[in-house]
Amino acid sequence: MNFFKNIYLFLSFRAIVIIFLAVVSTYLCRRYEFTADFPLSLIGTAIVFPIVFSISGAYKRRESALREYGVIKAHSRAIFFAARDWLEESDDQIQIEIKRLLSELLSACRELFSVPVGQMNEKEKDVYRVFSKLSTYVKGFRKKGLSSGEVSRCNQFLSKIIIAFENIKHIYQYRTPRTLRTYSKVFICILPILYGPYFAKISEEFARELAYIMPVLFTLVLVSLDSIQDHLENPFDQIGEDDVRINAEKFVSRLDL
Repeated sequence: MNFFKNIYLFLSFRAIVIIFLAVVSTYLCRRYEFTADFPLSLIGTAIVFPIVFSISGAYKRRESALREYGVIKAHSRAIFFAARDWLEESDDQIQIEIKRLLSELLSACRELFSVPVGQMNEKEKDVYRVFSKLSTYVKGFRKKGLSSGEVSRCNQFLSKIIIAFENIKHIYQYRTPRTLRTYSKVFICILPILYGPYFAKISEEFARELAYIMPVLFTLVLVSLDSIQDHLENPFDQIGEDDVRINAEKFVSRLDL
């Protein structure tokens, strides 16, 4: 099922339109014998190299987001262990409260990263409200018998969570250079059409039924590469299979393991 879903993501309306125009261009060039032997190196220089560069950059951003997400989870778990194991008198209510705060934090992060960048201000305030609650709660460990040095260590855990959050936020805010993406998209739209004379020339060596295979495959390859870059561009939009999924409920349910 996921395989067909991924194929559907590639076969967008834009892909169908470009394929149609490329086939029409090839048909007209064949009919009026308007052929040319264009160099294929232009495709690699103008489209493939910039797209592969963009995909590589987007993949690195996704990996950085995963690494920082791991930091958030690791130090959140460390704060929970401190509340459970370090206090002289820890009870179920303390553990329930710290679980609630950590769940609230991850849920607020998930909501922030799932909205458009233009709507992030209010959601970001919600995240920092939870950070403030966690800071106050950690400070209260002193009254529960935790030494000042251990409370300081818990604050360091919280500080590292905030740093990781800020790093992820910058990945969420700043994407691959827009000019490079626009450049690639423009050439993806026009080159399959402009290469109609080339497809018409090479189709002379094919059977009539196979004359339009090349423009279709040519367009599919370029549009698919561009779609891969688009899906990796925002690792939090929950559209592609490779997105970063913040599962607050699963994390909290496994804290006691």
